[in-house]
Amino acid sequence: MMKLKILSSRDISQVTTMTEAIAAVKEAYVQLSTGKAVMPLRTQVPVQSRDGMTLFMPAYLTTSDALGTKIVSVFPENLKRNLPTIHAVVITVNTETGKPQAIMDGTYLTALRTGAASGVATELMARTEACVTAIMGAGVQARPQLEAVCTVRAVEKVWVYDCVPEAAAAYVKDMKVHGTPIPGDISVAESPAQAVREADIICTATTSFKPVFNDDDLKQGVHINGVGSYTPEMQEIPSETVVRSKVVVDSRSACLAEAGDLIIPLKEGLITEDHIHGEIGEVAAGVLAGRESDYEVTFFKSVGLAVQDVAVAELIRQKAEELGLGADVEI
Repeated sequence: MMKLKILSSRDISQVTTMTEAIAAVKEAYVQLSTGKAVMPLRTQVPVQSRDGMTLFMPAYLTTSDALGTKIVSVFPENLKRNLPTIHAVVITVNTETGKPQAIMDGTYLTALRTGAASGVATELMARTEACVTAIMGAGVQARPQLEAVCTVRAVEKVWVYDCVPEAAAAYVKDMKVHGTPIPGDISVAESPAQAVREADIICTATTSFKPVFNDDDLKQGVHINGVGSYTPEMQEIPSETVVRSKVVVDSRSACLAEAGDLIIPLKEGLITEDHIHGEIGEVAAGVLAGRESDYEVTFFKSVGLAVQDVAVAELIRQKAEELGLGADVEI
């Protein structure tokens, strides 16, 4: 018989803070960029008849001794069924015996670690005095994006835009009552231009196949976190913006294989691969500089990495053990 700990999204929310998640993801990025992590490119299994995709994402962090994998499905047609677009589970594995230790809800964890990624990038690359944030997209991923940004910067004003106004309104209603560190001054933007014109920090968390704002509307010195697009065909950020930005990625190889925000301007001949300044783990480790001027536009592109999932999952598992949370089952 094998005993497994089962952890729900409620369990995860009880044991982990955004501050802790940001620290775990930052350390995971450092290990990846300094050769102390094993992370194959994610395996994608298209389910074409359902317009869906399931991904398998394993990783091993050698310094923190964390091993596991995530299985995540993205089925956009679920919206018509009143179901979430994303379903996921994360499995952690004991590195001494290879025995699975825990299975936990990966949908909430994915949103948490994706928000934490933007927290890391914002901490390292946004202007210190940045105080206005724009959130593009009002889905599940957008909520921890705002929490993470507000965790590392003293945000005073938030604009939210979604192509479905009702979704943006619901987002504003939810986040206004969230409390510290999220400010109460949160408004629905009537247009992408209204959302981004004042923004010091922009987070894009959509599934768009075309840019979600115009380059001409950006403020000088803005920092952008692009976390929504995850295929070569998807594009949230205008090519013109990418061209004039300092571009930092979560993984150079993963982004060059999957990130339409970079692949499209590469194919257009507007940039070369050398345009990528480096990986966020290199910035976190002090190997590369982050922001070097208040006037430069910085762009962090993330396609989401297994090292993030495994680092946060192991943190959650350990804290759940300490607090006695979750259900222990034998299989």
